Amino acid sequence: MVSSSFRFSIDRGGTFTDVYAEVPGESGFRVVKLLSEDPQNYPDAPREGIRRILEAVTGETFPKESFNADKIEWIRMGTTVATNALLERKGAKTTLVTTKGFRDLLQIGNQSRPKIFDLEISKLDLLYEEVVEVDERVRIVREDEKSSHDSGLEILEGTTGEKFAVLAKPDLAVVRQELNAVFEKGIRAVAVVFLHAYAFPEHERQIGVIAREIGFEQISLSHEVMPMVKMVARGDTTTVDAYLTPHIRNYLQSFRSGFSDNLEKTQLLFMQSDGGLTDSGKFKGSNAILSGPAGGVVGYAVTTDLGQPVIGFDMGGTSTDVSRYGDDYELVHETETAGVRIQAPQMHIKTVAAGGGSRLFFRNGLFEVGPESAGAHPGPVCYRKEGYLAVTDANLVLGRLHPQYFPKIFGPNENEALDLDASRNAFEKITAEINEYSKERELPEMSLEEVALGFLRVANEVMVRPIREISVMRGFDIKEHALACFGGAGGQHACSIARELGISKIFIHRFSGILSAYGMGLADIVVEKQEPSALVLPENKENDVFKNLLKNLEKLSSDAKTELLAQGYKAEQIEIKRYLNLRYQGTDTALMISEPDEVSIYDTGNTNCELGISESSSELQKNTAKFPDYVSAFRQTYLREFGFDLTGREIIVDDLRVRAVAKSPGLQKYPLAKKDGIPGAVEQTKCYFMSESSGCGAWQETPIYLLENLGAGQQLRGPVIVMQNTSTILVEPGCSAEVTEYGDVVLSVETRTFREIGTQTDPVQVSIFGNLFMSIAEQMGRTLQRTAISTNIKERHDFSCAIFDETGGLVANAPHQPVHLGAMSEAVRQQVKLQGETLKVGDVLLTNHPIAGGSHLPDITVVTPVWQNGEAIFYIASRGHHADIGGISPGSMPPFSRTLKEEGACIKTFKLVENGIFNEAGITELL
Repeated sequence: MVSSSFRFSIDRGGTFTDVYAEVPGESGFRVVKLLSEDPQNYPDAPREGIRRILEAVTGETFPKESFNADKIEWIRMGTTVATNALLERKGAKTTLVTTKGFRDLLQIGNQSRPKIFDLEISKLDLLYEEVVEVDERVRIVREDEKSSHDSGLEILEGTTGEKFAVLAKPDLAVVRQELNAVFEKGIRAVAVVFLHAYAFPEHERQIGVIAREIGFEQISLSHEVMPMVKMVARGDTTTVDAYLTPHIRNYLQSFRSGFSDNLEKTQLLFMQSDGGLTDSGKFKGSNAILSGPAGGVVGYAVTTDLGQPVIGFDMGGTSTDVSRYGDDYELVHETETAGVRIQAPQMHIKTVAAGGGSRLFFRNGLFEVGPESAGAHPGPVCYRKEGYLAVTDANLVLGRLHPQYFPKIFGPNENEALDLDASRNAFEKITAEINEYSKERELPEMSLEEVALGFLRVANEVMVRPIREISVMRGFDIKEHALACFGGAGGQHACSIARELGISKIFIHRFSGILSAYGMGLADIVVEKQEPSALVLPENKENDVFKNLLKNLEKLSSDAKTELLAQGYKAEQIEIKRYLNLRYQGTDTALMISEPDEVSIYDTGNTNCELGISESSSELQKNTAKFPDYVSAFRQTYLREFGFDLTGREIIVDDLRVRAVAKSPGLQKYPLAKKDGIPGAVEQTKCYFMSESSGCGAWQETPIYLLENLGAGQQLRGPVIVMQNTSTILVEPGCSAEVTEYGDVVLSVETRTFREIGTQTDPVQVSIFGNLFMSIAEQMGRTLQRTAISTNIKERHDFSCAIFDETGGLVANAPHQPVHLGAMSEAVRQQVKLQGETLKVGDVLLTNHPIAGGSHLPDITVVTPVWQNGEAIFYIASRGHHADIGGISPGSMPPFSRTLKEEGACIKTFKLVENGIFNEAGITELL
């Protein structure tokens, strides 16, 4: 059904703004792509895109400065306005109000060092300009104190059910005076972050009242923004909210002002980081960071209907984003962006610094791709701006890109085509360098094409690493997934990426080049409600604690539903999803568990008499009730993600969460007409491919087709190039492509062929294995961090993971602590020397002694042999800093110790696990 009004879905990115519109008339839709910033030609890119489409469809003139929106039903937008402001530190002037003694907490953070190998570290500016410390303090009352003598302190119950002792109440007169002084400096945004405010918010509320009376325009209270434990992340999130929300509000006012009716009769919705739309008046800074990328996830999740889970692969110029969609969107609830930790639901999107602009290097006998990028200026060599050799150049010289199908926007005057000759010249230079290196070592020389293809193979392996991280590392079988490709460069690498992963189906949407914009039109309207907790989840569902949890979930559900009803949505449109955020007692990693379909059935204990039913009645009561089995669902998820379970430990409920979803009618799908026969190729070319069976490369005849010329149901056998309006699809040999009813392209990939690769040194193969081994070490590190109890390991990242050969020599490591990595090889060698003859399958060794390759005693090293046919063929090892190892002073680093034993337990070698059995008693005795 063709709409009689206009509907706009917009993705305002950092470089380009994409607009997809449903329009009246036979065409049904229009697409526009334009620069996000072009002040000489238009004041606002989204509004300009709307204006162009209105003019093209209606034939009327719409002034650039302002026009009426009476023809527009709704506008849905994702924007990087908040992200860019955070990256560039261009938010509102903000003051932080916090508990006395904690003024530097957010600056100190958790002491993690994300770029530890950099020789010069430059920290980003703080988000706040002023700090007001308030002399207020509460503390949690321990269980053993609750029945103790009266301390004289006021004891109050928090929202989590915990008891709090009020040590100091804020002096409101002093606070008012200090906030007035801040206000006089022109600061209009305030973030209030008090210790324990997630569960005891009264003091924050008092400060909020004063701030409103003074006239602050943006007041963010941490218990309202994100009522979660962990003061650093809660504080950062609250500060982000105060810092960015005014910036967003200003942008919204500017956008609305460009319409003469101020969009009064037009629904304006914005995409949030969690993939849900919200009314423009409720769009705030802490939920806006992934506003644009979230649209792409929604786009492929809704449109990829292949009956299996999907991996999203968005390859751009400087980076590649990957994500996963199963039965529901996968969200994370704590991330770090631009040096700021944000506690808010966000799409689980992993980014790797590899894209079309990633630079190519030959270093120390290895092919390396990135992380440096050629950027847009000067860009790859083929951009004619004296740029750098990059992935795009490799695709060009191998015949996978064709200049005549690209706009002439390159060169110093931005009016020339891609330069193939320049790319070939650059590859000739690096090929000569590689062959000189090979000649010195009596290795076979490589052709220019082999070098270019080698770099592409390494680039593909770099991009495969984050895909394995979001799937295999979390217990999912990657071969059961489909691959959804979008973004400008994804189609060029899709078949190779799928073959590397063992994926057999690839989905490329008709509008893959603007899928984030298209996804805005498919997204649902979402309201989230959250409540902190500190309760133990009981095994027995008859327990009153469990019943109260369910009641609280129902209350949150009712509140969220009421909010959507107030916005005009009908009850039948609304779907409620309930979650408990659970973790094991003594651990710090919580898993968000959705309400399971499985239920526990238990006897209510009510007799028929109590229910008013006589024993002779035909309506005998079974006296049972059903409750969702969160316990089993949590244990299954924990086991799948971490490979073990902590049976016997209590399960803690960190918070309750409800997600109310008003289902969107979506976008109209426009089918393609069927055509008899396959139209002829617009051009014949040659592309260079490697044979999977032989490993040798060769040029092959490759026809080029225009997607717009193909009809529904038509199939093409690779090698083939299919040109879309905004991207290139490379169908490699052994693959086939089929055009669907609605103009999407589905690629089928043959199973990867395995072959012997020999033992002769091959720089490309060594580079690929290097990435594979590093990927393993990185996955080890992430699992160690997520399962760790030690703050030093979990938050400060004071740990290292690596792989060693059978002699203890370092093979590969993740980019962890340099001081660890330099010494761990000797530690492994010492363990092999001390325990080599007694080692058996199922043994794990532990050491921390400096004489056995250790550093200081708190750094404990765990070494695990990997066996094949009864022989240890290599070792994996992890070293982590523990807070205390039994020294004479807390922290086990006493400044006046005279012997090593005074620093703590000294362990040369110990079988932590023997024959697969954890020796808990033995390690406890040693410590």
